[in-house]
Amino acid sequence: MHAALRELPGVRAQGSRSAPVPLVTLTLQPSLDVSYEVERLVADRKLHASRYRFDPGGNGINVARALQRLRLPAHACLLAAGEIGTLLQRLLAQQVAHVHATRIDGETRINATVEQQRPAAQYEFIGRGPALSRQALRGVLEQVLELGAGGIVALTGSLPDGVPPSLYADLTRRLRARGSRVVLDMQGEPLAEAVRRKPYLIKPNRWELEQLVGRALPRLDDVRREARELVRQGVANVCVSLGARGALLACASGVWRGYAPTVEVRSTVGAGDSMLAGLIGALACGAAPEQALRLGLACGSGTAAQPGTELFDAQALPALLRDARVQRLGAP
Repeated sequence: MHAALRELPGVRAQGSRSAPVPLVTLTLQPSLDVSYEVERLVADRKLHASRYRFDPGGNGINVARALQRLRLPAHACLLAAGEIGTLLQRLLAQQVAHVHATRIDGETRINATVEQQRPAAQYEFIGRGPALSRQALRGVLEQVLELGAGGIVALTGSLPDGVPPSLYADLTRRLRARGSRVVLDMQGEPLAEAVRRKPYLIKPNRWELEQLVGRALPRLDDVRREARELVRQGVANVCVSLGARGALLACASGVWRGYAPTVEVRSTVGAGDSMLAGLIGALACGAAPEQALRLGLACGSGTAAQPGTELFDAQALPALLRDARVQRLGAP
């Protein structure tokens, strides 16, 4: 367990490096993430990157990578295809303790991020993943059900072509029947359907929450009201990311507004996934919701301060945690 976790009030001391419950992530559309840093983009000119890096990518994979940096090893379940998938598995095995890859036909997608230094700008390019057979999908879902029984399972990211939007809702129902706490981080119809299954935690940003409730939420009070309503409908924890303005967390015991540590933002890739990992890790270890929000904000800001697709520096977490502020807004 990382020192930043031990600093949180209420966290149960662990005699090993493992979380008190199994931690599992699912990534149906993983990627090889490539990031480049260039001084300036110039049309029709070959440019040499000042820096570049490769990382295993995908929302669930990033959550597992971040949990490992909190010294909470997770089981990362994913689909891998072709030579890119083989490279993805090799890179992931260097960062995550337990990798469970189901091989499929085709080629794992490649996503690219380009960071322009002058003027500062970030460009992201998302590839298209391979087709998914019913047999492969059934296999990875059964794996998640087995590994996640009684634990915390993070279902994140978009669905591959041909997979029905009800998949996350069905999987949430089956996991809850096995005593699992289900975490959701997706958008649109898949989120709307899965929310009805009363998950343990959801983490939409403001825009995704607006899509979920079907109206604009221009004020913080609007966000708080809708988050509280979701709690009343059975979602145990609702964390709404507000970007540079921090985040809001609602649960049965109250509503909190969190203010992120101030950092120089280098790249936003993976920041939301890191925030989710902080929330999951703290809650898994017994921290109160407001303390989980503090750690989530520290992890997210730490990743935003890193270049490209790199995640937070674990050694910087204690200082970031001290700079994260949380204010109680009221009870649902």
